Parts: sequence; C-alpha cells; structure tokens
Amino acid sequence: MVTKQRLFFYGFLMVTLMCAKTSIGQYTLNSDSAFKSGSPNSGRIWGYAFGDIAYKSHSDSLVRGGSNQYTGVPQTKTTFAFRRIYLGYDYNISKKFSAELLLAAEDNFNQTAANGTNTTSGDLLSNNKLAFYIKLANIRWKNVWKGTDLVIGQVSTPAFPLLAEKVWSYRSIERTIADIRRTPSFDMGATLQGRFDAKGNYGYNVMVGNGSSAKPKADKFKWFYGDVYAMFLDKKLVFDLYADYERLNHIDGFHHSRNMVKGFAAYNTPALTIGLEAFINHGNKDVVGVNGATKDTLGARSTGVSAYIHGDITKNKLRYFARFDTYNPDTKYDNGAYTKYVGLTSNYEPSNNERFFTIGLDYMPAKNVHFMPNIWYNQYITKQNIPSNTDHDLVYRLTFYYVFGK
Repeated sequence: MVTKQRLFFYGFLMVTLMCAKTSIGQYTLNSDSAFKSGSPNSGRIWGYAFGDIAYKSHSDSLVRGGSNQYTGVPQTKTTFAFRRIYLGYDYNISKKFSAELLLAAEDNFNQTAANGTNTTSGDLLSNNKLAFYIKLANIRWKNVWKGTDLVIGQVSTPAFPLLAEKVWSYRSIERTIADIRRTPSFDMGATLQGRFDAKGNYGYNVMVGNGSSAKPKADKFKWFYGDVYAMFLDKKLVFDLYADYERLNHIDGFHHSRNMVKGFAAYNTPALTIGLEAFINHGNKDVVGVNGATKDTLGARSTGVSAYIHGDITKNKLRYFARFDTYNPDTKYDNGAYTKYVGLTSNYEPSNNERFFTIGLDYMPAKNVHFMPNIWYNQYITKQNIPSNTDHDLVYRLTFYYVFGK
C-alpha cells in the first residue's frame, strides 16, 4: 500500500532528478581537474566502504574492552558485515568558498556505562538496519587571511583525522589509538586551519566545538582542540603535537573535566611508513574509588602508545601492515586503598590494562580496491587486587575496502 508520505517522497525525488538533469550544464560534476583547481560551480560525488568476513576464535571471559568493536561478540561467531559506508559530496561555490557534505553509515559499537553495564550504541535503526547520518556538513572560507581557512559547521577535528589517521592509512582495519578511546573525529563548531609556509610544511589547526559529534549538545560546556605540525625531508618526516580540553561538570567543590596531550611522529613514504602515536589523558574527578561503604571521587591519568609499520611487498599490488598498542586506563590506580574503581566517563573503564595487536596483508587487484586478510587481537590484564585474570579477544578476518569518486 502506497502512503501519502511515500507519494510525496517519490514526487520530490523525481522533481529533484529533473532539476539536476536540466541544470547539468551549469556546473561540472565528477570533474576532478575542475574541482581540484577550485573552479566555481564544480563538484564531485565520492565515497568508500569497508567491512569484513570475520570469525571470532576466542572471547574474553569477563566481557571487557568497553567500546572495542568485538567486545561482547560471542566466541565462534562468524559475521558478514559492513563497518562503514561513506557517501560524500564536495562543491566549490567560488574560488573563496567551498562546501562539504558527508553521510555515514557505521556499525554499532559497544560501550561500558558508568555503572559497569555493557550497552550498545551506534547507527542502527530500531529494526537493526544500517542508516546514514550526517557526519560532516560545513562551509570553508579559503584564505580568510593569508594561509588560513575558516571552516564552520560539522567539521573534522584536529585530534587525528587531518594527519595521524591518514599516515596510519588503515582505518579499515582499526581506529587510531585516540579514536578507540572516542576522542571526537568530527564535531559541530568552528575551526581555523592554517599554514605557516607556502609549501605546507608547517601548520596548525585550532577548533572550538560542542564535543558531542553528531548529537545535539546536552550541556553548556565546549570542547577546545588544537594542534601544530611540522614536516621535513620533502614531507617524509612528520611531527604533530595535539591537545584538547573539555569541562564535563562544574559545581562548588567538584570540577569534573578532561584534557588530552598527544604526540605523533612518522617516517612516511609510499613504499614504507613507520609511525608512533602516544597520549596522556587527564581526568579530573573522573573515577570513584570504592572500599566498602567508602566512595571517593579521584583524578585519573590514562596513557596509550601505538606503534605501526606498513609498506610494499609488490608495488601497487601487495602490501603488509602490523601494529601494536598498549593502554593503561589509570596510572594512579591504587588497589591497596580501594577494592574497585568505577569510571564516570561512558567510555572510560579504569580496571584493566590492554594490549592490542593486528597484522595482515593488503592485496590490491585494482586501484582503490583492497582485500586484506588480517588478525585482530586484544588482551586484557586486570589491575584489581584479585587472582590474576588475563584474557583476550581474538578475531580472524578478511576485510574488503573500496573507494569511488576519488
């Protein structure tokens, strides 16, 4: 049965397509040369997708890992699933102004709530079907002053997507170490993206945003981001220093906030890349230490280090990649004073160190088409003063990844 709403939608879609067809001569669609040169009224549609055939060989007995992508997935389960689908449109309004729109459909991820329960959050509809949401929507004012662009709207943050994620190159395999801890990759706000020299060897990014990504802001506090970077030896050596700050709550006697300082360094060439990324995340009044009836609100400091390598085996056909991460959720953990800790931040679980490892091959039968057999492994080591409980999640995958329009 066709409803009035569907008739309206089909009619609107038909009119839109007719308008697009009659106006095609007014702008250049999918012309990279015109778009890249900044020609007014030029645009391009682009996108990519990645997913896996995955088999979970082993599951952590205590279901740890918080927002890790395989936490809570049963042992021996086999899945065929997309983990991300992007559909974007970039448009040059004029030489000075451009617009960006990106729709994303991404898999659900698990997260550990403040009370310790494991919940699911993400982009599935109530009927468990993937749905697009608006990830980026912004306008860029180029050279608002020499060497600096002003971008307003829903934009990529300076945290990792502008540089560190691009050098890592394998988001289709795993997020960067800061992304795993859900530092926002995009946010609603305003950012200045600048260069100190004509070649772009030195630059900066500063931003103020809601701190809630695509969700409407629920409180009055803003998230402040900033980074500076430098490149040497024809951009083969890359260095980046990043920091952010967000106040989470503020009442007399209780200043709840967080801030991260992160460093990134890499030797980056088409044939070989070696990278190192490390952060310290300070949580002020961010955990509760429990000892019987005693509950104390405490500061916490988490640290993470990620080291990786990827390179060519056969140029443009076969590559390899490997990565190892270590994560300590609280270097101030004191199991002599408290029997357990409870995190206040939704993605913060303070009681287990983690060791992550992945290795795989990247086969490219054609440009922008990748098939990547890989191993995904994450180990959990308890920090509590109990008999040792070290366990892990282990997944074998064939990841597929393809890009179009770029």
